[in-house]
Amino acid sequence: MGRGVDLERLSPEQIRQRIVHRPPRAYGEAYPAGFFPAPPAPAAVLMPLFRHQDGWRLLFIRRADSASDRHAGQVAFPGGRLESADGGPVVAALREAREEIGLDPSEVCVLGSLGAYRTVTNFVVTPVVGIIPWPLALTPAITEVSRIFSIPLSWLGRADSHRLCARTLGPAGTPIPVVYFEPYDGEILWGVSARITLGLIEALGERPAPIRSEPAG
Repeated sequence: MGRGVDLERLSPEQIRQRIVHRPPRAYGEAYPAGFFPAPPAPAAVLMPLFRHQDGWRLLFIRRADSASDRHAGQVAFPGGRLESADGGPVVAALREAREEIGLDPSEVCVLGSLGAYRTVTNFVVTPVVGIIPWPLALTPAITEVSRIFSIPLSWLGRADSHRLCARTLGPAGTPIPVVYFEPYDGEILWGVSARITLGLIEALGERPAPIRSEPAG
């Protein structure tokens, strides 16, 4: 991505303003017509930002290995399906973060939400952005999360940090473009979580640049 803004110099209030006043936009992969058998279910994730010695960082989880989880072992944000008692994406994202990584909602300064994303598992995910203090003691739920880690926002915004690969979906083998980040600290961020991450970078004012395209390996 281009150098539209110095991400490390943004204050919490500047981040909030950029998220609140971003142009309305919904995101999603180019799923083939008729791919989904039913309307999507609503879900939400929390994108926790914190200040570190090297600047702003974004907190991620690696999902635990589970035969019942289609996204097992993948890098993600804490989050999940909206429940009837949640009342909206913000409450759902905070509830899921408490359940998955032991993050007390009172420690989160919610800044706003990004546009919704359609996932291959037929959810429409609303990303909720919040700032947390650091260092902060977090406890992963071992049945859901195998690791908690972070990546510098400046690295995530680099044009050479990610690429676009073709991935086939469904019995017809329809190709769709999928974002893959380069490995960082032994982890690979890809798929909808990668799209959400780029959506945050763009909302913060970083000028979009063409994503490197290549066949999936």
